[in-house]
Amino acid sequence: MIPINRHRIWQLVADAGLIALAWYLAFELRFDRGVPPYYDTLFRRTILIVIAIKLVVFVLAGFYDRWWRYVSVRDMWVAFRGVTAASLIAGLTVYFFSPVAQVRLPRSVAIMDWLLLLGLIAGTRLLARTVIERPGINLVARGKEVLVVGAGDAGQLVIRELQRNRQLGYTPIGLIDDDPRKKNLRVHGVRVLGGAEDLPRILRDNRPDEVLIAIPGASGEARQRIVTITREGNVPVKTLPGLYELISGESDLAAQIRPVQVEDVLGREPIEVDLRTIAAYVRDQTVLVTGAGGSIGSELCRQIARLGPQRLVLVDQGETPLFEIERELVDERGFAASVPVLADCKSRTKMRQIFDRYKPGVVFHAAAYKHVPLMEANPLESVRNNALATQVVADAAVESGAARFVLVSTDKAVNPKTVMGQSKALCEWIVEAYGARTDVTTRFVAVRFGNVLGSSGSVIPIFRRQIAKGGPVTVTHPEMTRYFMTIPEAASLVIQAGAIGGRGDVFVLDMGEPVRIIDLAMQMIRLSGKEPERDIAIDIVGARPGEKLHEKLWGEGETAVPTSHAKIMRVSGPTVDPLWLQDELGELGRLVHEGETLEVVSRLSSMMRLPRLAGAPEPAHREEEDTLSGQKLS
Repeated sequence: MIPINRHRIWQLVADAGLIALAWYLAFELRFDRGVPPYYDTLFRRTILIVIAIKLVVFVLAGFYDRWWRYVSVRDMWVAFRGVTAASLIAGLTVYFFSPVAQVRLPRSVAIMDWLLLLGLIAGTRLLARTVIERPGINLVARGKEVLVVGAGDAGQLVIRELQRNRQLGYTPIGLIDDDPRKKNLRVHGVRVLGGAEDLPRILRDNRPDEVLIAIPGASGEARQRIVTITREGNVPVKTLPGLYELISGESDLAAQIRPVQVEDVLGREPIEVDLRTIAAYVRDQTVLVTGAGGSIGSELCRQIARLGPQRLVLVDQGETPLFEIERELVDERGFAASVPVLADCKSRTKMRQIFDRYKPGVVFHAAAYKHVPLMEANPLESVRNNALATQVVADAAVESGAARFVLVSTDKAVNPKTVMGQSKALCEWIVEAYGARTDVTTRFVAVRFGNVLGSSGSVIPIFRRQIAKGGPVTVTHPEMTRYFMTIPEAASLVIQAGAIGGRGDVFVLDMGEPVRIIDLAMQMIRLSGKEPERDIAIDIVGARPGEKLHEKLWGEGETAVPTSHAKIMRVSGPTVDPLWLQDELGELGRLVHEGETLEVVSRLSSMMRLPRLAGAPEPAHREEEDTLSGQKLS
């Protein structure tokens, strides 16, 4: 027997009444001068049988798995099929197994019963939804009056949710859409008042409490234009999240309404990827993610979990972030095949144990130290945790026979001037060196991108804290620019690159135009409801040691060539000699182990200035030069 939720029993009772009413009306309408006695006897002896048969069919058809208040077109088709099947089975049963001798059910009664029941079942559900939502009949607005920008799919879903969910405290009073064909049309009873160019007039005439941008795929420029207009009209503005957040979030759109953030208005078009198509290499595989508790690592885990891996091994040395991402995957996202492993990627023994036990087919190496000033103050840890740990994880991946190894890199590895950038450049060299080896079957790929919005330690959280304190907001240089992308985009690019790359490829994203940091600061101040300089001061504090005014995505001697993906480019350029790199990493490891800070910094700089390229002859007296260099440092 199919179990019925106790909250649906009243629906079943109501349907029983509708079945009885349709059966009764079918007999009454069939006979103009009253129902003959023998057919009246047939009606009375079969009504309970008909009710029982039809209710069983309704239960099997899933009628009571749905709320009447959420009835949709799809539910109407379910009702049509269910009523048709129920009427057919009940009619045939009564016709062939009549409880009244020599009396058959008239076919016209069966047809009218089907039509009447279909109308009653569909009509009551539509009526229930109409009464609950009551679109367009509220004389007094509930809570805040909101103007919704976007009359597309997301807009109509939000309108419907705001109308039926009183607890949200919103009443939609109008829609804004740039499609001239939609003007004056109504969506769930709410009229399209005009386009974005009409917004200033509409704000004056209607004066809403809030404006809601319900266009998940809107460009940053379009959002910025709406934010500017609403700010001039002194009307708060909120938005739905972007496409990546919407896909990974809850299905209840209205629950995701949030204030407009600087990420929404930076102006760069988001990268579009079809993860289910391009990431087939992840499906049914054991996937290992290092740095799983970090900003990029945790988003990688969220997106990979949706692609159907057999198992997801989460490696991180931070107990709390590892616990949080594992609980999120299991409890909130329903991905039970998550294996949290508390481990340090620098430990060769531990990495070999993990790889031997789980045999991952795909490895995403996101673990790294990334804060530039902190790494300048701690160069040994920068080299140990970034470069040497990457070598350890890469060795373990090769030894265990992993099919793919994807490194998360940074634009700071291009022409690096800081210890952090130099250590990440070494990571890319390791990927290129392993990719060039003919005895290695693992496909090595590196993904290089710019600043990630909202990640821990990025400029966005720093500015937010400074604005919350009342300022000042500190900017290092008025002309400093950076490339920006969102965390979901960065994770998608990493997965994308793993699908199209191999043999030591380094990829970069076409990130559009760089953003001036001072413009970013002023946008954030305005989005907080204040004015730069008048309410929040901006202080120019000067560039930090080694910090570049303008980051680049590829360096001197490198060129970017297109790939099969329109927004992803492959960096092409000279590669380092694998044997030379192995010797240099061995020497760096010795110096780090011995705590020789100055020697490590000096050797890093020397490697960046004069790397030995693949195929180049070994310079004479190299050993003597190294000895003299060591004597000078000591």
